[in-house]
Amino acid sequence: MEWIGAGSLAAWAWLLLGRGFFWRTDVRLPARGEPERWPSVAVVVPARDEAAVLPVSLPSLLAQKYPGRAEVFLVDDGSTDGTGALARALAAERDGLPLTVVSPGPPEPGWTGKLWAVRHGIALARERTDPEYLLLTDADIAHDPDGLRELVAAARSARLDLVSQMARLRVATFWERLIVPAFVYFFAQLYPFRWVNRPGARTAAAAGGCVLLRTEAAERAGVPESVRGAVIDDVSLARAVKSAGGRIWLGLAERVDSVRPYPRLAELWQMVARSAYAQLRHRPLLLLGTVLGLALVYLAPPAALLAGAAAGSAVAAGCGGAAWAVMCGTFLPMVRYYRQPWWTAPLLPFTALLYLLMTVDSAVRHHRGRGAAWKGRTYGAP
Repeated sequence: MEWIGAGSLAAWAWLLLGRGFFWRTDVRLPARGEPERWPSVAVVVPARDEAAVLPVSLPSLLAQKYPGRAEVFLVDDGSTDGTGALARALAAERDGLPLTVVSPGPPEPGWTGKLWAVRHGIALARERTDPEYLLLTDADIAHDPDGLRELVAAARSARLDLVSQMARLRVATFWERLIVPAFVYFFAQLYPFRWVNRPGARTAAAAGGCVLLRTEAAERAGVPESVRGAVIDDVSLARAVKSAGGRIWLGLAERVDSVRPYPRLAELWQMVARSAYAQLRHRPLLLLGTVLGLALVYLAPPAALLAGAAAGSAVAAGCGGAAWAVMCGTFLPMVRYYRQPWWTAPLLPFTALLYLLMTVDSAVRHHRGRGAAWKGRTYGAP
């Protein structure tokens, strides 16, 4: 236990200082000014059975105060709950950006439903308006009225081909408070924002809920065709753009919010389990390494502290306690970003255990043929 505690403390020392300061939450939209000319933008919204959230999210897009030309294209991906009709009704009730609703039919083999919808939305937008930028946003994302303006200003000022903001997810129930801040924390640990935003770095990622993409960069990267089968489509999109020479940026949002509720553990479990094994490229060895890594980094510190205290080992208890303290310290900025009480930070080992079980469950689902399931569709390994 002394060796395990020491190993965990060493891992946390490296994470604290050598992982791009992933734990900091000050990566926000870069400095921006008013462009001389506001470019045209097409907002593409893939939507499948989203009638429950559209009354909150869609009006926020239609009410964008954008000085240039902008139009919204909502692609109804085979909804059975009246998503398309509701979108038209919401647009008819208010003035704002023009809305077009289309239904492309079921996806062709090799395409995920979302990317199939995005493909048709982009094609229609280019046919109608030939936009200079594309705002790809999910149907559960609500934007402040000046959100599009700020995104375009940042892209123009910093000469970026892709600007993505990690929407602030809803945190209202007990399980949301326990799971959601850790979800963003783990994402930043996998893809440190500072590394993503560094032009010469290999790390690439985006947050699919809010992606502003220059149309020319999308064409150069072959998007969305080049990522048509990706389950984790936002990361794949960013990799394609960066590999094609594009400059990308990812940070936390200040005025972009997800309105989708996850009131029970089951919904949150499904959110993680549907794509966790795809993140590991469906490789059992990567799964084993992930399980062992999570155990060493997150479960070992409290175990070493308690075991060391029980056995009278000051080394095990000291290393475990120090590792747990560093863990809490790195998690606190994310806890504050989500406006949660500080005492939720020491619960991170328990939350990490849940994520470990979700990841294993994701692999079990894949090997049982259920793969990445979302709203009635199941996707296997590409």
